[in-house]
Amino acid sequence: MAELSDIANETIREEIEEYVERPEEIERSVELFARARPLMQDIAAAIIEGDDDEVDELTRKALAEDIDALEVMDDGLIAGMGIVGIKFREAFIFVPEVLSCARAMKAGMAHIEPILSASGVEPIGTVIMGTVKGDLHDIGKNLCIMMLRGAGFVVVDLGVDTSEDEFIDAVEEHGAPILGMSALLTTTMPNMGKTIEAFIDADLREDVKILVGGAPVTQEFADDMGADGYGKDALACVALAKDMAAEARA
Repeated sequence: MAELSDIANETIREEIEEYVERPEEIERSVELFARARPLMQDIAAAIIEGDDDEVDELTRKALAEDIDALEVMDDGLIAGMGIVGIKFREAFIFVPEVLSCARAMKAGMAHIEPILSASGVEPIGTVIMGTVKGDLHDIGKNLCIMMLRGAGFVVVDLGVDTSEDEFIDAVEEHGAPILGMSALLTTTMPNMGKTIEAFIDADLREDVKILVGGAPVTQEFADDMGADGYGKDALACVALAKDMAAEARA
């Protein structure tokens, strides 16, 4: 098993030690960064610090050294945003910091996306994402969308205050096998259940896997609402979406 001391980048070591508190997330983070190249760790550290110029420069350097674009994306950009997502969930950082980190990731992805497109990499699948009716919060949702796209998904973003009919129309229009719903307000959480009921009424429930998340949402709530999955953060969202996409293809 990898140890914290196996991670070359001091910033990454300090971030995990100070901000990652859940045992399973500590283990996952340490394993991920311990196996990553030092340059990938540097990219992740620059993402965490919200340094878009540094991310731009390091991503260019990695690609110039013939490091695979997928490796740069997974072990550098997405790995760094994973730590950002944990810090945001636990209220160690707030919206302005997340936006800064998102800009940094965008600077790196600007170099990665054309390479992936040119290589003809097929998308993993299509995901419909939206914040439920009555809720105007979207930072967590947008973080999930960024990481889903980085992981190879086509994501249709319905924005905020999304009605049941808008979710249904989007799933039908795009033939999407996965739907993600977000809520930050406890008062809007029941709209997740109403949306799921609308899919049942439209006889479409069996055609789509429904994933829910947001700060007040829990696994118990997701189960009660009849959702297929619950993502406690952006990393969990991506992992669940990958599992759902694989199941849809099977």
